Amino acid sequence: MSKWMVKMKKADFDAIAEKFGISRITARLLTNRGLTTDEEIKSYLSGDASMLHDPEELVDIDRGAKVMLDRISEGARIRVIGDYDVDGICSSYILVKGLELFGADVDYVLPDRVKDGYGLSIKLVDLAIADDRDTIITCDNGIAAYDQIRHAKDEGLTVVVTDHHEVPFEDGSDGEKEILPPADAVIDPKRKDGSCSFKEICGAVVAYKFLQMMARLSGRAEDPKVKAFFDEMLIFAGIATVCDVMELRDENRIIVKESLRRISNTENAGLKALINVNGLDARNMSAFHYGFVIGPCLNATGRLDLASRALSLFLERDVNEAAKMAQDLKDMNDSRKTLTVQGVEEAVSEIEKEAAKGELPKVLVVYLPEVQESIAGIIAGRIKEKYYRPTIILTNGAEGAKGSGRSIESYDMFKALSTCKELFTKFGGHKMAAGLSLPVENIDELRTRLNNECTLSEEDFVPVLKVDMVLPFRYADMDFVKELEMLEPFGNGNEKPIFVQKDIRLLSGRILGKNKNCGKYRVCDETGTACDMMYFGDLENFNRFLEDEYGAGKVEALYAGEAGQAMTIKAAFYPNINSYMGRESVQLVMSDYSKNTP
Repeated sequence: MSKWMVKMKKADFDAIAEKFGISRITARLLTNRGLTTDEEIKSYLSGDASMLHDPEELVDIDRGAKVMLDRISEGARIRVIGDYDVDGICSSYILVKGLELFGADVDYVLPDRVKDGYGLSIKLVDLAIADDRDTIITCDNGIAAYDQIRHAKDEGLTVVVTDHHEVPFEDGSDGEKEILPPADAVIDPKRKDGSCSFKEICGAVVAYKFLQMMARLSGRAEDPKVKAFFDEMLIFAGIATVCDVMELRDENRIIVKESLRRISNTENAGLKALINVNGLDARNMSAFHYGFVIGPCLNATGRLDLASRALSLFLERDVNEAAKMAQDLKDMNDSRKTLTVQGVEEAVSEIEKEAAKGELPKVLVVYLPEVQESIAGIIAGRIKEKYYRPTIILTNGAEGAKGSGRSIESYDMFKALSTCKELFTKFGGHKMAAGLSLPVENIDELRTRLNNECTLSEEDFVPVLKVDMVLPFRYADMDFVKELEMLEPFGNGNEKPIFVQKDIRLLSGRILGKNKNCGKYRVCDETGTACDMMYFGDLENFNRFLEDEYGAGKVEALYAGEAGQAMTIKAAFYPNINSYMGRESVQLVMSDYSKNTP
C-alpha cells in the first residue's frame, strides 16, 4: 500500500469547463496536471505536430547538420553508431533512413551489449576505420565518450554526437563544469549552454530534430517526399519516447499522441509484422502497447542476441521475411521473460538474506554473477518496485562486473554514482537509471559508500500515490469515461487520473485468470450506486488485508457471493470501459486500497 496524496490545486474550474467544452471534473484534472493557461490547455487537448519545438533550440544542431550535409556532398562514407535499446534502435533507424534520403553513403553498427558495452568504444571507432568509414554520427550515446571521440579525431575522422543523456561534469572552483567530447558538433538537450524549451526528449527525437535541421538547411523542408518521411518517422520517435520512459508532457506527449494516430497507416513492413505477431490492432494502440508489448520485443534482441536484428526488421521490405523476423523477436522476448523471473527470484533471495541480518539497506546493490548481464536492468526495475529502494543489479561481464541501476523519485542515481566514479571503469545515465562497469573487488566498497552517503529517510521509501479527487460512483458514467480519453496517451509524467472513494461495500467477488491473479468484485459506495471493480495487483496481499480486518470467514463468504454489507474499504481507482460480446459497460480498476478511515 502507498501513501496517498490528494492533489488540491485551485482554479476556476467552471470557466475552464465552459471555455473548452469539457466537464468540471476534467477541468480539475487538467489543473492537477499543472495546466493553467489557455495555451497550455489547448496544446494538451488538441496539440499536433505543428506545435513541436523548433530544432534550432538545440545548441550545435545547425553546425552538426551543416557538417553532415557537407560530408554527404563530399562523398563521405558515414557510419551511424547507436545503442542496443529501443531508443538506440529507433534513433538509428531514423538517422539511417534520413541520411539515405539526403543521398548519403551510410551504414550502421549497434554495439553488442556483452562484447562492446554501452555506446561508442575504441573498438567501434577502429572498426569504422577498418571499414573505410570516415565519418561517425552517434545517436542515443556519445556524450560521455570523450576518450573514444578523441581517438577518432586523432585518426582523422569527422564525428557528430546526437544524444540526450546527462553531460558529464567535474567539480571546479566555479562549481560544476561540463565535459563535452571533442566532436565536430555535440547535440544534446541537456547542455547547459542550450536554450531548449523542453530538455527531456529521447535520443530518437534528437535524431528527428537533427534531420529536420538538415532539411531546413538544404532547402528541402517542403519537399513532399521529405515531409512524408517525417510523418512516418514520428511513429518511431513516439515508440522510443515511451520505451525510454520519457515524461509524457510538453512535446513528448504530442509526439506519442501523433505516433499512435499514425501507426495504423505505417508503411514499414517490419513494424506491421511486429504488431500482427503480437495480436495487436494498430487502430487501437496505446502507450501501454508500446511500453509493454512492442518495446520488450525490440529490447529482447539487444539482451539475448544483437540489437541489429531489430533494426534489420525495420529496414526489411519483404513482407514474408519481415513476418519471420518478427516471430523470432517475439520468441526471444518470451525466453527473456523466463530468465527475468528466475533472476528476480535470485535477487529477492539475496536481499532477504541480508535483511535477516538487520534492516534493509537504503540502496540495494546486489551481485548476481550467474545472471545474464543483458537483463540486469529489468531485474533492477522489478526489485525497485518490490522494495521501493534505489537498486543496482550487477553480474559478471567480460572484464569485471557490469550492471544497471533503477532509482526512486527522491534519489538522483547519476549524481550519487558520480560521487564515487573512481570505482568504475565506465558509467553513465540519468537521475532515474544508470549503467555501470567496475572491478568485482570494488562492489563492496560501492555498496558501503552509496549507503553511507545516502540521506533518504524512511518516509522516502513509501511510494506516493497521487490521487486527483474524491469521486462518487454515480459520476463515473459512460460519457465521463469517454471524455477521459481526451487526456491520453497515459504514461510516465501523464499518469491515468486516480480517484478515491470511501465506504465502498464489497458485495461479492470472484478470482479470475489462468494464474488466479485477478479479482473481480461487485461493489457499491455510500450513495448506493453499484458497479464492477477489477483488481490486477497483488491479490494475495489484498485478501490478507481483508482477513486481518474482517476475518477469514467473511473473506470466504465474499467469494461465495454472501458478503453483503459486511466489509467496507477505501479504494483508489480509475474508471474504464469493459467491452464484452459487443456490449460496453463502465468498470472501475482499483489501484490501491486502505482501511475505511474517515
